[in-house]
Amino acid sequence: MTTTFDLRLDTLRAAYGEGTTTPRRLILDLREKASELNGEFNAFIHLLSAAELEPYLAVLDGKSANELPLYGIPFAIKDNIDLAGIPTTAACPAFAYTPDTSATLVEQLIALGAVPLGKANLDQFATGLNGTRSPYGECRNSVHPDYPSGGSSAGSSLAVALGLCSFALGTDTAGSGRVPAALNNLVGLKASKGLISTAGLVPACRTLDCITYFTATAAEASQLLALTARLDPRDEYSRANPLWNDGSAFGQVKSFRFGVPKGLEFLGCPESPELFAATVEQLKAVGGEPVEIDFSPFLEAAGLLYEGPWVAERYSVAGELIEQNPEAVLPVIRAVLEKAPGTTAVGLFRAQYRLQQLKAICDRIMAEVDCVLTPAYPRPVTLDELHAEPVKRNSDLGYYTNFMNMLDYAAVALPAGVMGNGLPWGVTLFGRVFTDQYLLSLADALQRQTQLPLVGGNAINTPAPKNPARNDKARVVVCGAHLDGLPLNWQLRQRGGRLLEATTSSLAYKLYALAGGPLLRPGMVRVAEDGAAIAVEVWELPSSELGSFLTGIPAPLGLGKVELADGRWETGFICDAYGLEGAEDITRFGGWKAWLEQRNG
Repeated sequence: MTTTFDLRLDTLRAAYGEGTTTPRRLILDLREKASELNGEFNAFIHLLSAAELEPYLAVLDGKSANELPLYGIPFAIKDNIDLAGIPTTAACPAFAYTPDTSATLVEQLIALGAVPLGKANLDQFATGLNGTRSPYGECRNSVHPDYPSGGSSAGSSLAVALGLCSFALGTDTAGSGRVPAALNNLVGLKASKGLISTAGLVPACRTLDCITYFTATAAEASQLLALTARLDPRDEYSRANPLWNDGSAFGQVKSFRFGVPKGLEFLGCPESPELFAATVEQLKAVGGEPVEIDFSPFLEAAGLLYEGPWVAERYSVAGELIEQNPEAVLPVIRAVLEKAPGTTAVGLFRAQYRLQQLKAICDRIMAEVDCVLTPAYPRPVTLDELHAEPVKRNSDLGYYTNFMNMLDYAAVALPAGVMGNGLPWGVTLFGRVFTDQYLLSLADALQRQTQLPLVGGNAINTPAPKNPARNDKARVVVCGAHLDGLPLNWQLRQRGGRLLEATTSSLAYKLYALAGGPLLRPGMVRVAEDGAAIAVEVWELPSSELGSFLTGIPAPLGLGKVELADGRWETGFICDAYGLEGAEDITRFGGWKAWLEQRNG
């Protein structure tokens, strides 16, 4: 029987390719192992029987990992996400129904070759961050029995952390896909809202809900996101994924700015401050520059989620059942939702106006950094503390998570350390909407830097990506009138451009002053010999503005690839050869500004 098999995507693909196991053999073994562990951990509400698994396994017969990207990959489904023919309970037996069709995401994954192992336990109606609010049993932590698994995606996190599945689907409205990841040594990807279809999901807050991935590594989450980020006509909240955020955007990050909140709150935890400080140093070691930011507007936005009218959105799902059969809903869930009927439309609009004000402030902060680093939670709470103060201690876990979907940001939680008692400790990286693959690139770099053991005890041993990571910003190398302080620099600044660095090209270029005018323009041309390093600047501007910038560049100039002194190739100004007619070779000056100074001097 399989007990410690490495279930990472690449490892499992290799095992299938080498014939060391088969999907049927592995998944039936995993089902047996899950059944044995479920009495202790309550990870699954419904484990598929051998007969229920057979149709999914039969489809794989005669196929291979070369044909199906997720061939034979076992996964778990949070039980507020539909799997055709299997009851969806949302952890409330009185609410349960059996869907005829699967959620769009589940259909996608099965079509790619993945095999559902079962429906995972959760905090009832996905209302909670701890994993104890379920009539199907509370979920304890995968590592330390005195702590919860975290929730609401409790069973989903355990399915991966206990080595039962390669990945699992959770959901995240206020942190449910991140808190349990950090508590169980996992990566939890809460992608940008609408990037992953939520058709077939029992809503918590329809306007905020995200379906999430739990994996052992950021690289696996990147692969899964690339395979499933699709516009879905079944989901009216679905959004198209910009091409700058496709799978090729996952890569190596050499330099970045990350926000660090002022006055971090750890709620008296003696270890978390040191673990967080160590993570800052780890990010610096992989090329990060910390930038202190004001976190108060983010926290105010977080407060609106449960203190404001968004509780009424949750009530719209469970409210009718509460009114007709209150005993069918757990008392703690009723207590959270009981103020919802008093919500007014006036209060809703006022809260929306304030949220928009806060978002404008937060967006300005986010524009100055590539991401923000926070603890996943201020401090872990024990099961005893949750039993004694269920609402307060649950709220403690959401201190750094509740604002994320309210403000429309992307986020990924990942392991970053281990506490003295062996409990996993994690952080969150969050960024602007549709920078998911970039955040996963940073998470990958951090995982490689820390070399923390993964599920099963191994550290990352796969090659690091070689291509540069991309986000929603484009880099442009300028060498002439667009340089800082020169006549056309406004074209960059007007588009939200920011100067990243002044550097030089490689030793493979010549610089010319082009004929004509009245505006003087240079032409930088790559040559096979007698080249020199030319002074240039690297600017960053929103990718959405790059097209308008390109179309405004007059011939013979254009944008192409320019090699910099450190070997990087970046998008930059190039010149067609015909444009050199009548031009003056000014290479010896080493740059456009130096030539202008002697000319005007």
